Amino acid sequence: MSAVHLRSDRADEKSNDASATRVSVSKGLITVGAATALLFLIGGIVEPASVSFTSLSGMLPVAAVLAIAGLGQMLVVQQGGIDLSVAGGISLAVVMVTHIPNGNDSLLVPAIALALMFAVVAGLLSGVLIATLGLNPIIATLGTNAVLYGVNLAISSGRPRTTTNALASIGGGSTFGVPNAVFIAVAALVVVAVLVKRTVPGRRFEAIGANRRMARAAGLRIRLHQSLAYVWAQLLYCVAGILIAGITSMPSAYAGDSYLLPSIAAVVLGGTSLLGGRGFALPTVIAAVFLQQLIQFVSVLGVSPAISPLVQAAALAVGISLYTLDWKAILASFTTRAKPTAMPA
Repeated sequence: MSAVHLRSDRADEKSNDASATRVSVSKGLITVGAATALLFLIGGIVEPASVSFTSLSGMLPVAAVLAIAGLGQMLVVQQGGIDLSVAGGISLAVVMVTHIPNGNDSLLVPAIALALMFAVVAGLLSGVLIATLGLNPIIATLGTNAVLYGVNLAISSGRPRTTTNALASIGGGSTFGVPNAVFIAVAALVVVAVLVKRTVPGRRFEAIGANRRMARAAGLRIRLHQSLAYVWAQLLYCVAGILIAGITSMPSAYAGDSYLLPSIAAVVLGGTSLLGGRGFALPTVIAAVFLQQLIQFVSVLGVSPAISPLVQAAALAVGISLYTLDWKAILASFTTRAKPTAMPA
């Protein structure tokens, strides 16, 4: 073999190694990352109180809860579905870890175990209704949400209960000045990212969401993975609910109601298509921080808290338009209309 061939082979090997180690950055990560950085910059200039240590200490735990709920919603959206049982799953977890212990720390672990068990059952219920019986995800998850709230009311009668001291110190405490909720959200992010991106079942899960026909032709177990998406989502909602119970001294029995729309908005802003396909865990978490900081910035400006749902809805609309509309074609159509037509010679 000639020296020229040896050099070319080595060059090919180096290029292959470089491409293998290259880290791909999604469009959603760039977009939501830049938007979040810009939001903090504008907040620091216009209203410094919105980025003060006190404000961030109050915002980050709530953003952590939203990030965990958003990760659960992302897994469902990857399969081309949508989960409207977020509110019921979170609220039931809150009720179980506050009403069952009733201030007794020794009953906290059994209450958490029971909450996780109910989360698995709720996820299986949605999964069977959608993947096996073929129900529409909206109808199926609304039914699951009604069941979850039925259990919720049977336990709580709609009344709040004080959380235990142990849960308050874990969920509502801080380590090195950082809220513990942030560490829990980061742990959830790592688990979801590793399971989806670095394991064989996770890659199969992603392949099914990207192209169901190809996955069926390859012999992948579509119904199983689709059902498990709702199980994993409910487990994450349960973790979010437990975290709320630790952050808030007396959480409402309906604490999950305010997380349905933001969880979907975080997924969309993170770049995950509502039609299914690849999911982007890190951008979803960053989007949760963006949404919560945006709401805090608006409230610091003195705007009524009632504007928060409108802000979330606007963010959702912007996210959908960013990733679904062909802006190049739209801009091209305007530029072609603006150009004068040439007169024939």
